[in-house]
Amino acid sequence: MRKHVICLPGGIAPAAQRFASLLAAVGGRAELHMNDLEVYRGGKPPTDYSVEMELEAVDRFADVLGLDRFHLLGYSAGGFIALAYAGTRPERLLSLGLFEPAMVPGELADEERTYIHLLQETLRGLEGAEFMSTFLHAQLKPGVEFPEMRGPLPPAMQNRPAGLVAFMQAFLAYEFDRGRFRDCRLPVYLGYGDLTSDMEVVKARVLAGLFGDIRIQRYAGIHHFVAPELIYTHDHAQALEEVWARGSAAEPALQQ
Repeated sequence: MRKHVICLPGGIAPAAQRFASLLAAVGGRAELHMNDLEVYRGGKPPTDYSVEMELEAVDRFADVLGLDRFHLLGYSAGGFIALAYAGTRPERLLSLGLFEPAMVPGELADEERTYIHLLQETLRGLEGAEFMSTFLHAQLKPGVEFPEMRGPLPPAMQNRPAGLVAFMQAFLAYEFDRGRFRDCRLPVYLGYGDLTSDMEVVKARVLAGLFGDIRIQRYAGIHHFVAPELIYTHDHAQALEEVWARGSAAEPALQQ
């Protein structure tokens, strides 16, 4: 049976760019459907942007594809949306794959709340390349080298600062009971890099305590903003294919 996977990118690169290396790695063994986020659909974030807007967009996308059930894969901001989707619409999912979700939906633990507060304060008042450079560096462990962004942002990135602010506001405003994850019987895979900030360890610990069937894998020498081909390697693709196979095999039981 062909595996259908809906892929949700983060707040910087579009889905086709973010998941191109994964698409090449899985070949014809799975059908990857790229779904860009609603926050950028009109060129700039809607004034009423919300998480529910993204969840409804995934519903519409799956319906157009004729998919009653599917595998969901989310990176960064797309990882938050994927988690929220799993918690509110588990009956539509066969498996959940994540790489460094921006946040975990629901009431924040003290470490999570402190990190988000510091990030917001660090970014306050910044614009353009200065905003983007500060945002990127804030996601990494101290001492990890990453190029500074200088001068005007390229046209494809000019709406990214506003989009990232909209994400943070919407994610913090989204009301969700994390206990709902304990009712999700689907297999979950979480990957993260050891050069991204220590918040990835915190989020991994939170998710490990919520999902009954989750595999967590740390990738050495990787951080949130390395090239996609360094994230979605052969090993990473193989791990995702194993989760997809397990989710597909369990489909009859999940329908009972």
